[in-house]
Amino acid sequence: MKLVVQVRLLPTPEQAAALEATLRAVNDAATWVAALAHHRRVFRNYDLRKHAYRQIKDNYGLAAQAAQHVIKKVTDAYATLHANLRNGNVGRPGSARRERALATPIVFRPGAAQPFDDRCLSWRMDARTVSIWTTRGRMKSVAFTASADQLTTLAAYRKGESDLVYRDGRWFLIATCDIPDRPVAAPDGFLGVDLGIANLATTSGGVRHSGKGLNAVRHRHRELRRRLQAKQTTSAKRLLKKRRRKEARFAANINHTIAKRIVTEATRTGQGVALEDLQGIRDRVRLRKPQRVTLHSWSFHQLGRFIAYKAARAGVAVVYVDPAYTSRGCSACGHVDKKNRPDRETFLCTSCGFAEHADVNAARNIAARGVTSWAASHAA
Repeated sequence: MKLVVQVRLLPTPEQAAALEATLRAVNDAATWVAALAHHRRVFRNYDLRKHAYRQIKDNYGLAAQAAQHVIKKVTDAYATLHANLRNGNVGRPGSARRERALATPIVFRPGAAQPFDDRCLSWRMDARTVSIWTTRGRMKSVAFTASADQLTTLAAYRKGESDLVYRDGRWFLIATCDIPDRPVAAPDGFLGVDLGIANLATTSGGVRHSGKGLNAVRHRHRELRRRLQAKQTTSAKRLLKKRRRKEARFAANINHTIAKRIVTEATRTGQGVALEDLQGIRDRVRLRKPQRVTLHSWSFHQLGRFIAYKAARAGVAVVYVDPAYTSRGCSACGHVDKKNRPDRETFLCTSCGFAEHADVNAARNIAARGVTSWAASHAA
């Protein structure tokens, strides 16, 4: 299993200037290579090297390995773009958005992240420093800071490339760690997890993780952004820049906390985790305009990913089930009826009279489908 560890660099002013010049050079080169690839319609790594490798070294002053990484970054970006085009994520065929994506070459920001391999970047864990290649020569003894858990993970499992990132005036290295897979234990039943907006996650054990606080924070940030954007003053723009990503960090922390509690409960009870397969839900659901902001700010995919990777580290089985009618079906008798939901929070079966909180009932249905799915996939 691959994980990423983010550590903060603490460069001196001279080192920071060299890192900034390096990012600017490699991204200028990447933008030129992307335009060349778009013009010649060459998107494979080895084919693009024949057209761009020598010019990158001569015109941008990059070392051989850095030039190779620039070309690979461009081909990876086009591979992502073409995958999104095939999957319909860039608009329908013939739409203005799709035609613009096809007609315009990819452009890289001057501060976009740049990958470094072990030839360009070496770690000294004992001294907490790194040695990194720059356009101004090799920068040695660039200090970094990390938590004790991060240092342990880096020392034991770091493998492959690390990305140099400049964000909000700070420098980071995002390192890839290859952690051995933990054997998945045979689950004794499944813990169903119903994902929602009012309650971010509800388990079949009856535990509800309310989204009231997160939704209030989102609403407050949204109103503040609206007011600041309407002012269009220098101070308003400065405050907007200062507060960017603050809401996203808060939501990610909430999702991490919820995911950890769910996986801990599953580990303690010896169960697996059953999640809803909500892929494409934003395209399927039709809502009134005031509700669309709430739906599109719902970070269910992030919460699902956090649960999945934490479960994998703990050896907990995870299955994804069809969410259709889990909120309308009775977990006691299986009767499905729209009238079973007299209001958002209440489930009252019109057939057997079973009553329960609507989200808990849905989580129990998801747990039952998880057992069925696991049995079908492991029947052999």
